[in-house]
Amino acid sequence: MRLLYDFAIFWYGIALRLAAWFHPKARKWVAGRRNWKTRLAGELERKNPEGRPWLWMHCASLGEFEQGRPVLESIRQSHPGYALLLTFFSPSGYALRKDSPLADVVSYLPLDTAANARYFLRAVQPRLAFFVKYEFWYHFLRELDRQAVPALLISALFRPRQPFFRWYGGLFRRMLGTFRYIFVQNKASLRLLNQLDIDTGILAGDNRVDRVAHLAAMVPDYQLVKAFCRQARVLVIGSSWPPDEAVLLPLVNHRLPPGWKVIWAPHEVADKNARRLLGRIRQPAQRYTQLEVGALADARVLLVDTIGMLAGLYQYGRVAYIGGAFATGLHNTLEPAAFGLPVLFGPHYHKFTEAVRLVERGGAFAVHDADELHQQFQNLLDDEAWQVASREVQAFIAENQGATEVVMRYVEKLL
Repeated sequence: MRLLYDFAIFWYGIALRLAAWFHPKARKWVAGRRNWKTRLAGELERKNPEGRPWLWMHCASLGEFEQGRPVLESIRQSHPGYALLLTFFSPSGYALRKDSPLADVVSYLPLDTAANARYFLRAVQPRLAFFVKYEFWYHFLRELDRQAVPALLISALFRPRQPFFRWYGGLFRRMLGTFRYIFVQNKASLRLLNQLDIDTGILAGDNRVDRVAHLAAMVPDYQLVKAFCRQARVLVIGSSWPPDEAVLLPLVNHRLPPGWKVIWAPHEVADKNARRLLGRIRQPAQRYTQLEVGALADARVLLVDTIGMLAGLYQYGRVAYIGGAFATGLHNTLEPAAFGLPVLFGPHYHKFTEAVRLVERGGAFAVHDADELHQQFQNLLDDEAWQVASREVQAFIAENQGATEVVMRYVEKLL
């Protein structure tokens, strides 16, 4: 199995180099790892001249970073004597967080070969290594184990169909055995680990809940958005894609109740997409970046065509619709939940544990088409039905906070 893994990694690297000729993301992946040894050594020395010991966190991309972020923040606050290295596998995660103040150095993770892992760990010499959710790289984990560096897996989720639990999953099970602690999000994941006689699993929850609760408590006030909303009830549409628009536009254009407004923050905020979407909206609408203050009173839709605001926009909402569950993958449902908003989304949400649990509790609702969206939205117009859903959402957030504290209790034992 080890030979097959190495063969797959080798050809994966070749495929990405070939794809780099045609695909921008593959091009960034390849360019980001060019001369990585020289660049890493230089960054480690330049950003940590006093020689503080390193702690290393690795994330696949931006979503995993948000899960690891509360732990980074806690370490930065409580252990300033350590330097922090943050690595990404994906170009999108690296590009958006390469200047993060939570890490002293942000870098790409090199391809998982035995030679790369040995060089990387000799250069960094971390005291602790954190992997977030789904990241399992055999040679890096094996080399950490050989060097007796504790590795922790945080916000982990396991499902029966993953390779760890299949007949051919011996190598993957060995990876699990290299972790000092595995912090899982739910009891089902813990049971699966116990079936493998892995006793290092700890039920902690999802670190993102701590993050969104913290953000909700410190959210800025957007005066122009507040002026747009006034006393209206607001539907906040977050991270929508074109397939979401097919179910949203009939509601927004023809079925929006009196006294309601819409804050619409699409996933793609480029000018071309903003103009396209505005052309499909039949209500009086304003773009946030081209706001005419005098026209706010007449506008019923505020199109937010900038990044970085969405998490704070839910404070003005009554109901949220979160995009992605018709095609690309459901976006963040925890951010609106932190403000007590009942949540609507498309049908493909079952891989997202928090969405599944919110649906089970009656705080979130999946829809398959425009008519079903209208029906669920109509149900939430009833104050009593809205209060029941909102209470369930708030209870979910309250009951699932504390994952970061659990992780940090064990971190303290290892530092």
